[in-house]
Amino acid sequence: MGNLILLNPFVVGRYVSDRYFCDRKQETEYLIKQIENGRNVALISPRRMGKTGLVQHCFQQKRLHDNYYTFFVDIYATSSLAEFVYLLGKTIYEELKPKKTIWAEKFFQVISSLRIGFKLDSITGEPGFDIGLGDIQTPQTTLEEIFRYLEEADKPCIVAIDEFQQIGNYEEKNVEALLRTHIQQCKQTFFIYAGSKRHLMSNMFLSSSKPFYQSAITMGLAPIPMEAYVNFSIHLFEERGKFVEQKVIEKVYQMFDGCTWFIQLMMNELFALTGNSETCGVEKLEEALRNVIQTQESSYKELLARLAPKQKQVLQAIAKERLVKGITSSAFIKKYNLSSASSVQAALKPLLKNDLVTHDNDVYRVYDYFFSEWLANIY
Repeated sequence: MGNLILLNPFVVGRYVSDRYFCDRKQETEYLIKQIENGRNVALISPRRMGKTGLVQHCFQQKRLHDNYYTFFVDIYATSSLAEFVYLLGKTIYEELKPKKTIWAEKFFQVISSLRIGFKLDSITGEPGFDIGLGDIQTPQTTLEEIFRYLEEADKPCIVAIDEFQQIGNYEEKNVEALLRTHIQQCKQTFFIYAGSKRHLMSNMFLSSSKPFYQSAITMGLAPIPMEAYVNFSIHLFEERGKFVEQKVIEKVYQMFDGCTWFIQLMMNELFALTGNSETCGVEKLEEALRNVIQTQESSYKELLARLAPKQKQVLQAIAKERLVKGITSSAFIKKYNLSSASSVQAALKPLLKNDLVTHDNDVYRVYDYFFSEWLANIY
């Protein structure tokens, strides 16, 4: 995969290879070192800062790739232990199936509660994972079997669980304690708990009343330094016979406060707008931003249609202000014709819960920078 040549080198939303991955050398070394020394890691940073890319980048490094089995599970959309167990089991099976090791072939022997899902493909004769979520009848039993299976592997395992704070919202109340009990018994399975809600993750791992208290090394993820991103972008343009002015990259970086995913998407569009042997200048920024927003406009309208009128008002007010500190202040309420401090607080709760608005260091902003721009200037 390292030799794969992509038409547009600014990859968005997935990890391809070292070639298209910017910097993070210190973070990569630090994360690998923790795992090699038998420590679990709680990786905490805002969404779309590059947690997933970093973990998958580490998994592809020789030190981990050759010596461990690696599994990545995104539990953002889960709401119960059964869903968690289903995704974990499915991820492990699908990752191991192509390897055809003796251990991989024992999957349904050890995880007997999933044996209902063992089916042979009528054409290839290959076994498959053919179960639905409703087939997870006893999730606690299946979870126990999965942990036993991981511990029986012929080399150590690393399980990365993305959006780990989600387990705190499960309908069952004992999931944190249950997982902690199984994890602390693991001798050759290591865990990376990645999470984007800092206050929830910090509470999980730093509060003495919580099951995961001091059970992992806590690691943050700051924006990639601007200089590193500038050099990375110039190189990708020049490698394809195109050029880009340094100030273009700097403006994009500042526009999105160094948040990786948004920068990548903007640079992807700028690269697409630049012809062979051409130089991408600042005059292309407005068109690129407009194009990106246009591709998302229908989903933005759909999203707004699901919001209550007062939520829409507060959301648009935050977008117009960009960063809001005194969100219940009379000045803010008066400026945007909001009804009262209590109604602003009531509207904020679902906006924060659904990740439409973020709250960090007493500052509120619309999470999606492109959505924020659309709300402030177009809607």
